Amino acid sequence: QVQLVESGGGFVQPGGSLRLSCAASGSIFSINAMGWFRQAPGKEREFVSAIKWSSGSTYYADSVKGRFTISRDNAKNTVNLQMNSLKPEDTAVYYCAANRGVVRPSVSQAYDYWGRGTQVTVSS
Repeated sequence: QVQLVESGGGFVQPGGSLRLSCAASGSIFSINAMGWFRQAPGKEREFVSAIKWSSGSTYYADSVKGRFTISRDNAKNTVNLQMNSLKPEDTAVYYCAANRGVVRPSVSQAYDYWGRGTQVTVSS
């Protein structure tokens, strides 16, 4: 089992920045990749970004490319999502997820473990 706990959400004005963190515990050795997804009210959960645990290869949704940066700290078993130039349409609950099987970065069904989410609100 893997436990995931997100932190760092909050309220920010358009153009601002936030940094999300996801702390993983438990059977860390089984993780192949970690990802961030988000879900806005009335919308389906969508892929934001992912990173392969061993190689560090990164993946981004087109909507956040150039604004968000995902990184990992293997020693601390954490994954961070630096979010810059935030827009109102980035408002959502952000979820951290861990994959232990075949890595399909943008496919939510490929992830085995999920955190409870952290709210990000971008508004003036």
